[in-house]
Amino acid sequence: RTWHTMTPMREAAEHAPFEALSRAQGDGIIATPYPELAASRARGPIVELPPESAGPLAAFAGGSPTVMQAVSYDAVQEVLRDGRRFSSSLYGKTMGLVMGRSILEMDEPEHGRHRGLIQQAFQKRALERWERDLVRPAIDARIDAFVARGRADLVRELTFPFPVEVICGMIGVPEESHDDFHRWAVELISIQFDIERGFAASQKLRDLFAALLVERRGTPRDDLLSILAHAELDGTRLDDESIFAFLRLLAPAGAETTYRSSSNLLVGLLTHTEQLDALRADRSLMENAIDEGLRWECPLTGITRTATGDTVVCGVAVPKDAVIHVSLGAANHDDAKFPDPERFDIRRANAKQHLAFAFGPHRCLGQHLAILETRVLLEQLFARLPNLRLDPDAEAPAITGAMFRSPAALPVVFDAA
Repeated sequence: RTWHTMTPMREAAEHAPFEALSRAQGDGIIATPYPELAASRARGPIVELPPESAGPLAAFAGGSPTVMQAVSYDAVQEVLRDGRRFSSSLYGKTMGLVMGRSILEMDEPEHGRHRGLIQQAFQKRALERWERDLVRPAIDARIDAFVARGRADLVRELTFPFPVEVICGMIGVPEESHDDFHRWAVELISIQFDIERGFAASQKLRDLFAALLVERRGTPRDDLLSILAHAELDGTRLDDESIFAFLRLLAPAGAETTYRSSSNLLVGLLTHTEQLDALRADRSLMENAIDEGLRWECPLTGITRTATGDTVVCGVAVPKDAVIHVSLGAANHDDAKFPDPERFDIRRANAKQHLAFAFGPHRCLGQHLAILETRVLLEQLFARLPNLRLDPDAEAPAITGAMFRSPAALPVVFDAA
């Protein structure tokens, strides 16, 4: 998305769905959810919330269910580990309305069969090809546009647009449809506050994928859509709707979460300059730095499960049909697991144990791609933007939001090429 080349009117129109999602989930308003989550954790590892906390989920869960929130590291792990006691099926009545039936809502054994098939597309060889042919070129092209200027907004000009180009390249979406794809992906997950726009975006994505699928069934290419078009599940090929559902799931997952996680890590590094300097000097810290960024400010702070029967979590009774808000953010800031959790520390010994990618059978399918994208981003920033630092004349970046967290802008300066 070439923000800097758009007219003001076009930019405003194009940006509308992104702004709507941001406003709806508290960007620029909710500075940090962690003190409130810590207060909840002081009451117990999993706590009951007021019925209104279920929000629109209440209607899908059967009226007025018990609403609970898992807020300790151990409780979050326990809920996510056990798909028999804690079902993902509620997503079928919410996000499934616009995505179709995807692995997001599936329980075992159906989930395992579909995930195993789709996972074939994310093998090491594919990741290496994507790094070479998609990730590095997309990042370098974005840097090319501002490297001579000596300053940039790294969110609008780099971290926001490049993951979309990668996902589009992986799927096989033509370049002229990239902007539409990104807008529809965001409108898709805006169903919670604009259902008509969500349904419209779902249909538009389906139409886009359907046209491409016809081509790939006849003439396969080296892309994800071709793999899905010829993949088999239990001896039969995936039907069209199953393919469309997975691609709809991949669209916002790949575009939204990677841009947020890489932006959050950059805020951590640029506001802790001694750690930025340490990482520049010692690249062996790279993997741990990425993990710490995900722990410190995970891009998606929570997911939802439903109790399939009366059970107990970390000693707390959970009734059948309870809606459980599983707080990944709270788990990552549990001081029993991560001492001094608000501190950003790329040398943190157990940073890798974060739960930003969730846990258990539904652990993020694209986690290795997300880490790869962030690693390449940092490598290219260090290689191409000497003396990279926050812009002293701009407002300091702030990570905000409730469910999705990221900075709205990241103004920097550097030695121009």
